[in-house]
Amino acid sequence: MPRRSSSPPAVPALDAGLRLLAVRSHSRQELRRKLGRRGYADEEVEVAVGRLAELGYLDDASFAAGHVRRRSVTLGPLALSAELAARGVDREVARQAVAGLSPAAQLAAAVRLVARQGGRKGTASYKELLDTAGAKLLRRGFSSSVAREACRAVWQGTLDTSEP
Repeated sequence: MPRRSSSPPAVPALDAGLRLLAVRSHSRQELRRKLGRRGYADEEVEVAVGRLAELGYLDDASFAAGHVRRRSVTLGPLALSAELAARGVDREVARQAVAGLSPAAQLAAAVRLVARQGGRKGTASYKELLDTAGAKLLRRGFSSSVAREACRAVWQGTLDTSEP
């Protein structure tokens, strides 16, 4: 990646990487990208990323698990996988992180989203609820079976929005 300025950065890449990781966790690829944008040479970036991983500050598996834990409140497995891929997480690592999301947790999150959207209020039929709220769940990466089940639970009034 080309440098933005002709002068080298004043802070070593390792220090810059530590500062970035102090704010929030990053995947290896995210950190490489950010350090490259800040003008560090590719070799220096690779050394810094390797050392941070060696020290235990940079771990794609724990990053992916934390990301899934945080974002699974509003996103389904498909969207979570896509987000992890966009952040440069290996496909297998992302699959394992998303696999930790139980079907009950997915359904509870989907039910909360449907209920928050208004649930049964103003909806003439179950089909209408499925067309509106169910479509929103599909766009958020939930499977069609989870979307149907969540809409059915809200429509029938058998809400369970507690954490599993």
